[in-house]
Amino acid sequence: MFRPLIDNLRQTDPFLVLADYAAYVACQEEVSAAWQDARRWTRMSILNTARAGKFSSDRAIREYCEQIWKIHPVSVDLDQRP
Repeated sequence: MFRPLIDNLRQTDPFLVLADYAAYVACQEEVSAAWQDARRWTRMSILNTARAGKFSSDRAIREYCEQIWKIHPVSVDLDQRP
């Protein structure tokens, strides 16, 4: 049943799935080791989140609005009641 998939990966591999598989496995082993150390995992998680600002969805949406859709934010006065 899986022969076509295996043949594709071993002979063609158009998406290079196996090209870095060994590195992927090694990285997963490092992740598992980090997960076992709660203090280390927490520190890594906090640092990763703190460094991800440039890759936030807010930035991506703002850039789409400005560069692709050519639209700009609209100010909303939350103190104004109907």
